[in-house]
Amino acid sequence: MLFHPMDIFIFIAFLISLWAQWKVSSNFNAWSEVPASSGLTGAEVARLILDRHGLHHVPVEVVPGRLSDHYDPISRTVRLSEPVFYGRSIASISVAAHEVGHAVQHQQGYAALVLRHRMFPVVNLASGVAPFLLLVGFLLHQFSLIGLGILFFSLAVAFQVITLPVEFNASARAKRFMLAEGIIAPNETRGVNKVLGAAALTYVAATLISVFELLKYVLIFTQGSNNEES
Repeated sequence: MLFHPMDIFIFIAFLISLWAQWKVSSNFNAWSEVPASSGLTGAEVARLILDRHGLHHVPVEVVPGRLSDHYDPISRTVRLSEPVFYGRSIASISVAAHEVGHAVQHQQGYAALVLRHRMFPVVNLASGVAPFLLLVGFLLHQFSLIGLGILFFSLAVAFQVITLPVEFNASARAKRFMLAEGIIAPNETRGVNKVLGAAALTYVAATLISVFELLKYVLIFTQGSNNEES
C-alpha cells in the first residue's frame, strides 16, 4: 500500500496531536506554578465536589505517574496522579475537577458516557481485530477482509467521536462546579481554560487521525472494488 493522498491529512493531524501533547505538558507545568486562591489540594477539591453531589461513596485515590488521572467507571473511583492529588495549583484543581465531572456524568446517566461504556467491550475487541484484518486483506488483496476490517475499525472511530462530547462536557462541568463553590475566582478561569482546553485538543487530534485513516481505507476499498468489477 503506497502513498495515498489522504496520508497528507493524517500527517497534519499527527502533527496537531504532537503539538497538543506538548501544550498539555507545557500548560500543566506553567499553571502548576500558580497557586489557587482557595488553597485547596486537588484531592480536597475532588472530595468537596463529589460530596456536594451526594457521591460520598466514590473514593478519591492517588496513583503513580504524571497526568495519569482518570475516573474508573467500573469501581466508581476517581484516581489522581501525585502532582494533582497533593498539588494546590490551578493545574491540579482543574484536572481533579475534570475527573470528578466524569463521576457526576456517571451518576446522572449522561447519554454519551452511557453509550461509551456500553460500546467499550465491543470496541475493545474490534480495535484489536481490525488492524489484523486490514493487514491480511491488503497483503492478499482480499477486499472482503478489508471491508470487514473497515467495519471493525469504524466502531473504534465511533468510540473516539463519542468520547469528544464526554470530555468537553466534563470540562464544562468542572468550571461550573469550581466557580459555584468558590473554589476558583473569576480571574482564575483563564488558567482553568488553558489546562483543560489543551487536554481536550489531544482528544480532537487523535479523533482526526482515526477519521482520516478510516476515510483512506474506505477510498482504497471502494477503488479496489470498482477495479475488480470492471
